[in-house]
Amino acid sequence: MRNIKAVVSASCLFVLLTSYSNAPAGNKATPGLSVKLYTNSFSKSTITDKTAATLYSKLNLVEKGLSEQAFEYAYKGYKKLLEKGKISNTGYLTICDLSQSSKQKRLYLVDIKNNELLMNTWVAHGRNSGLDKATKFSNTPESLQSSLGFYVTKETYTGAHGLSLRLEGLEPGFNNNAYSRAIVIHGAHYIGAHRLQSNFMGRSYGCPAVPQKESATLINTIKNGTCLFIYSTEKNYLKGSTILND
Repeated sequence: MRNIKAVVSASCLFVLLTSYSNAPAGNKATPGLSVKLYTNSFSKSTITDKTAATLYSKLNLVEKGLSEQAFEYAYKGYKKLLEKGKISNTGYLTICDLSQSSKQKRLYLVDIKNNELLMNTWVAHGRNSGLDKATKFSNTPESLQSSLGFYVTKETYTGAHGLSLRLEGLEPGFNNNAYSRAIVIHGAHYIGAHRLQSNFMGRSYGCPAVPQKESATLINTIKNGTCLFIYSTEKNYLKGSTILND
């Protein structure tokens, strides 16, 4: 009798392990048992804020390429700016994850109120920030580099790139010169699906430029007082940001 029970137990264990190891290859959780246990479960997330963890999971942002760390920082800053009254239009959070390749869709427009991902598209970095990946950042005029940190969107205008959106940098030393540098969101022909065969997307003078066909929708959605976060794993910013470390 004991031998029969042992065989049954071993068979059940084999089936259980097989079902977990055969999970879809696209899942980025730890292989084996952890695949089924961790998928879409904020209880195993490294994000400490439960609301943020739930939203991250619900929107499947890991499958869209956005790391937990990037989203946690973005949500933390959004909440802090909300508490300080820096954001007048609270419905949206836009994240540009410059730690990713320029060929990835690394801009994420999140509808906070309705828990929806409204847009996921390409976004350019500054030409002096790097080729495929941005590795250098600056707050200096004429640097042609991207600036990290939190911004609040301002008014629109029509310029050389058509409809454009002014940005106010909220972090001294990192992006507070953005407005005077004319760092804006605008559409550009040098970024989009047609550039995927190149080694990298086209680059801007420091602006988070997006594909021309999507620029008007993005700009009109997030204009006038929403939160924008431009992220990288660059240590100087992550340690020096008063918004992230206060």
